[in-house]
This record gives sequence, C-alpha cells and structure tokens, in this order.
Amino acid sequence: MSAEFPAHRPLDGRFVRLEPYAPEHLPGLWRALGHPEVFAGGYGGGPAGLPVDEAAFAEWAPRYFPHERGLTFVARLAAGPDAGAIVGASSLADLDLPREHAHIGWTAWDPRVWGGPVNPEAKLLMLGLAFDSGFGRVKLQADARNERSRAAIAKLGATFEGIVRRDMLRADGTWRDTAVFSILVDEWPTVRAALEERLASASAPVLAPINSGHG
Repeated sequence: MSAEFPAHRPLDGRFVRLEPYAPEHLPGLWRALGHPEVFAGGYGGGPAGLPVDEAAFAEWAPRYFPHERGLTFVARLAAGPDAGAIVGASSLADLDLPREHAHIGWTAWDPRVWGGPVNPEAKLLMLGLAFDSGFGRVKLQADARNERSRAAIAKLGATFEGIVRRDMLRADGTWRDTAVFSILVDEWPTVRAALEERLASASAPVLAPINSGHG
C-alpha cells in the first residue's frame, strides 16, 4: 500500500477527541500549555521559548505548528467531569509519501494529564491514522536531556534508534541532541494491542487546580 496524505478529520477515543487545529483553539491551548514545566522539557525550543502571555502565545503557536508539512491536532477530554477541556496538541507531519515516512511530534500536554491516558490514547489514534494511510515508519523524538519524554515514548512501544547530535537550536541559543525512536508498520499490531491493553484499565482524567500559573 502506497502512502497517502491522511484526511485531517477528528479522531475519537475513549478519553480524548483529537480535533484539527483551528485558531479558536488558541485560548484553550494557552490555558493548557502556558506553564514553565511544559516548556522545560524542550517544547517550543525549551524554557526560553515560553511566550510571555496569551497574546504572544497566539502569535507564536500557529508558526510553531507544522501546518505546511502535515496535520496538527488539538486534544479535548472526551470523558469525566472535565470533558470538553482542551489539554494539549500533537502533530503528524514531515510526511514523506514516496518513502512512507511520518513523524509524530510537536506534542505537549497540560501537566495535569501527565502520566494518564491522554498521551497513549492520542498516540494510538495518530499512529492508527498514519499506518492506515499507508505509512511504514513513524518517527518520534525528544530532547536527549528530557528523560520523562524519552521514557514516555519508549513506553508506547517505540524502538530507540540513537542520538542525533547537535540537531536542533534551542530557544536560548544552545544546540540540543535529539533522541530518535520509531515504530514500523510490521510492529504496529503488537504496539496497538499493548496500548489498548494499557488503556483498558485507565480512568478519565480529572483536572485538579494547577499550581504553577502561566509564564
């Protein structure tokens, strides 16, 4: 099966609904992501990339999302007392149709949903979209210093491929090394089954008050 450009449509899961990004999502994304701990791990180029306020975020985010190279999804909770709340975003981009390569990245979640079902279910939905569209390899990556993100990617079932040194410029002007992982289409049935089993016993997230405030 040759790769096709995926349809940019909502993806519905048990815990999250992924919606194609639109400008009206920006206030909710700021509430979810405008926190120092979100950028500390490398999102937006690292801590120095945190916009100073909502207006700055609304100017920055549309440029950061890889619209011209793929699809950006905004995640809303689909269950629990906070259903409907925006809790983050992720993109399926760098779509190379002849080589059947794709990249899931530009991902950040509200700290209140870290460690819960949001990330694994969002990745389950996006990986399904990629492989159903004929892609044979999906790359995931993180700043090599971000142990939390690296562990989360590995827990998805992705295979660690190595470190790309001096790969990307951080917002503070330093260079980051990038830890690269991938999932191949032949591995997808096993990865999918493990993710579905992991999610089977999960509970809907509850958004407790956040302490950090906005940057």
